[in-house]
Amino acid sequence: MKSLTRFALLSIMLVISSCSKNDKPSSTYQNGELTVLTDESFKSVTEALADGYMISYPESKIKVQTMKEDLALLEILNNRAKIAVMSRELTPEEIKVYEKNVELKYTPARFAADAVVFIVPKNSSKTSISMEEIAKGMVSDSKTFIFDGVNSSNLNFVAQKLKKQPKDLKFSIIPGNVNVIEELNKYPSKIGVIGLNTISRPYDKEAEKLRNLIKVLPVEVGGKLYTTDFEGLREMKYPFTRVLHFITNDSGFNMAGGFVRYSCTDIGQKIVQKEGLQQYNIYGRKVQMR
Repeated sequence: MKSLTRFALLSIMLVISSCSKNDKPSSTYQNGELTVLTDESFKSVTEALADGYMISYPESKIKVQTMKEDLALLEILNNRAKIAVMSRELTPEEIKVYEKNVELKYTPARFAADAVVFIVPKNSSKTSISMEEIAKGMVSDSKTFIFDGVNSSNLNFVAQKLKKQPKDLKFSIIPGNVNVIEELNKYPSKIGVIGLNTISRPYDKEAEKLRNLIKVLPVEVGGKLYTTDFEGLREMKYPFTRVLHFITNDSGFNMAGGFVRYSCTDIGQKIVQKEGLQQYNIYGRKVQMR
């Protein structure tokens, strides 16, 4: 009987030992897999940050998946995804749902200043657009403005800026920011609405090709014109400047937390700058003269 008992105990120990050896190490910020959800409008900067992170941590694997902003938020709220990039602020009701479902305090991690821009074909005679023109056009049956789709970050942000619900606005649709640019010349009376990051990369040939097809219209407010130049974004003078931020439901410092921290530190902010966007976290440097 004693021999049988010893044999049973030995068998259990061998099984435990075998399981321990075969278990994969738990995911940390340095290794593991992560899917980042992002609207197509800021896919480029998200991919650039993901590439930089994987270079810094070779055992990590980050997949960037494009998804309309509102749908990405639902994935986070329902715990079907760990992290998403957002451009609009959550409503008080959404924050309540987030804090109830995720059981975390809503603390968006801001990392870049992007913008929604209004574009016309290169040969258009139009040189600017006013806030009044935008507000009136967005409720007109003429559907002057072309967006990249419903539930998109561009539509959400313009609606939020105009203090309207997206469902109350009237607009045309061409799916995808790039398609809006490439097909805009077919509709000379229309105005395209895209995300700045689609064309902001200063040294990218594809972005340069797209920029050559269009004019970005300055926005007139109170008799002054505002553009998406350095000052316009950094000081948020351009009225459709938006701050990109991460929202996550991961409370630990795993891949999601590591990616957020990386994007907001000096090296991540340099990547943001190379993407042609404005860094949100600007790090001062002190130089000691001898």
